[in-house]
Amino acid sequence: MPIARLTIELEIPHAQSLKDRRQVVRSLKDKLRHAFNLSIAELDDGIVWNRATLGIAAISSSASYLTGQIQMIDAAVLRLATGLSAEITDSYAEILPE
Repeated sequence: MPIARLTIELEIPHAQSLKDRRQVVRSLKDKLRHAFNLSIAELDDGIVWNRATLGIAAISSSASYLTGQIQMIDAAVLRLATGLSAEITDSYAEILPE
């Protein structure tokens, strides 16, 4: 069963505290979980207030379905991050074979 993995690096220029950072990251995670059937987690320590790294994983029996889903998730992350005044600095996706 193939697994899709997407790593997103965000910059949050307006974050002046850990609370500001947490608000953006939590909102993004909740909206993505609600829209897609995926797992999402913060991958960094949260020490730097204006940056965050998110890891997203999805699983399916079809690699072609996962490819389309990852593209939709990536587009949704871009749209949601823009709405939260955050910027995507890097995005890396891969499909791990069976």
